[in-house]
Amino acid sequence: MFIKLNSAAVLGLECTPIDVEVDISGGWPGFQIVGMGDTAIQEAKQRIRTAWKNGGFEFPNNAGIVINLAPADVRKEGSAFDLPMALGMYITSEKIEYTQLNDALFVGELALDGTLRHTPGILPLAIFAKEHGYKRLFVPKINAREASVITDIEIYPIETFRDIIQHITGASHIQPIPPIDLKTLKIHASYESDMSYIKGQEYAKRALEIAAAGAHNILLSGPPGSGKTLLARSFPSILPTMTEAEIIEVTKIYSVAGLLPTETPLITTRPFRTPHHSASAVALVGGGKIPKPGEISLAHRGVLFLDEFPEFPRLVLENLRQPLEDGLITVSRAQGTVTFPARFTMIASQNPCPCGYATDPEKQCLCSPITISKYQKKISGPLLDRIDLHIEVPRVKFEKLSSDTLSESSADIRVRVEAARERQRIRFAGSPVQANSEMRNKEIKEHCKLNNTSLELMRNAVTQLHLSARSYHRILKLARTIADLAGSETIETMHVAEALQYRAKSD
Repeated sequence: MFIKLNSAAVLGLECTPIDVEVDISGGWPGFQIVGMGDTAIQEAKQRIRTAWKNGGFEFPNNAGIVINLAPADVRKEGSAFDLPMALGMYITSEKIEYTQLNDALFVGELALDGTLRHTPGILPLAIFAKEHGYKRLFVPKINAREASVITDIEIYPIETFRDIIQHITGASHIQPIPPIDLKTLKIHASYESDMSYIKGQEYAKRALEIAAAGAHNILLSGPPGSGKTLLARSFPSILPTMTEAEIIEVTKIYSVAGLLPTETPLITTRPFRTPHHSASAVALVGGGKIPKPGEISLAHRGVLFLDEFPEFPRLVLENLRQPLEDGLITVSRAQGTVTFPARFTMIASQNPCPCGYATDPEKQCLCSPITISKYQKKISGPLLDRIDLHIEVPRVKFEKLSSDTLSESSADIRVRVEAARERQRIRFAGSPVQANSEMRNKEIKEHCKLNNTSLELMRNAVTQLHLSARSYHRILKLARTIADLAGSETIETMHVAEALQYRAKSD
């Protein structure tokens, strides 16, 4: 007897349909899985056989079993096909009527005791199932809440292989899980630091507020102990609340990467990723034999904090140039090309020299001019050109450190950031642009018009500071954000002047 069940394979963040074809005949005994499956799929034979035995079913040992994962020319990886393969074998061996399963899609890994394990990539699979007209999706119970984010499709939580057999035979019924309504979801964000506890550094805080309001990249430079890391770790506390679309985007990435906590069906707070400076290029941008998201994609719609910026290998950092510009990363392998989103805010911190005290007026620097120059040249000009705000973070005076007065809280700053982002959402409604930093030439020309005084100021800046075309456009986008924070519909001269202050001195 022959049967075909529906499943899907996750390739990057997208899915492709897979037909699980099962044939059991009375010919030569054997068990074969064909269709370009990897080692995990070939090992499914042992998992399925043992799960049958521990589930109380009699395995058809004296039959010829052939399973084909079609189309045969698409490479399949992982253990998500265990459930449809085992279910197809049971239906075929028992000759059960299965037409009611034509509108259903099955995914899940079997454990040896017959339970279904956590399977990565369930959210993209649920989105795929809805878009392709499937009415039901059968997934491991541990993944069910993750899939229930998607409405207009029934999500069936399967705990054991015996449960789904009893369900399709009518011995018992599994109830679909209620969907999660994102509109009623209460987001409780907790942060490890608050801006109110940072003494001094008003200039740096202002820059971070601008960066949060327009999703701009920022570089913090200063001596050791001046508060660069604390400022960066406090940055998420002033970021705006994630929108529904952003929640789905980020959760898809973490689902595919297998990093979605089992007790958390959604990522509702903006990611904050802090890779060590020894991280490889693959770890940072993604890739591998089976392409997986890297740190820049895991930081999508959140923050990528690169501490000790010059200590990262230069070749690794150069991989950031295209994602910083385009907001995505394309990984090409022999098996195909995969694209991951990477629209993040980068915060980098660095010391001005190897000893850290080149700009400190109170402690002598021990580095030679050649050493300082070599250290600073570890970061290429094109990469620095993609950073909108270059901030000096000086040593904090004792009087401020010992003061009991609290600074402005993150909650108060976040109110202004939210207001600025709302202006941007209205401005860019109907376009893929979500924040000022994402504006392309078309949007810059439309929304960043300057008056005569501001235009003259920019002309002098470009001439005297030798600004590149990219720097010119980034200053315009930064000035637009400053104007949004001020509640101004037009970019005034003071907004342009402040934006120019944040450019690197070497420009």
